[in-house]
Amino acid sequence: MHERPSGRFFHREAQAMIERVIATDAALALVAQLQARHGADIFFYQAGGCCEGSHPMCCAPGDLTLNAGDVQLGRVGGASFHVSRSQCEYLLGMQLTLDVRAGSQGSYSLEDPEGVHFVSLTRLWTDEEWQTLAAQPAPR
Repeated sequence: MHERPSGRFFHREAQAMIERVIATDAALALVAQLQARHGADIFFYQAGGCCEGSHPMCCAPGDLTLNAGDVQLGRVGGASFHVSRSQCEYLLGMQLTLDVRAGSQGSYSLEDPEGVHFVSLTRLWTDEEWQTLAAQPAPR
């Protein structure tokens, strides 16, 4: 069973700001727990495949070095969410929902010792959302 994502839109004056990354209540609770344990500056990096698969890794500062080729797609629970520039191009066509699943992935992601792991679920944008996104700043 999946929880309903929290906070799909922010309203600024008359224009809705569409978030490229959102999170379920379970994911937000786990982010808060990890921030309490590892500090407020934890962040996510969406792996692009191969050994770790394509799932979000939750890192503390110093665990992984972001570089000029990485792009911030958004924030979840106060934690920034990053991908590589090439992965960003692929993901611009959809919204990511951060969620939690049972089971360790055997990775260095901060949640792994808890016996759970983060997952990214995807949803294609509607035509109306595409129009709104065209007026928003692109991820940097």
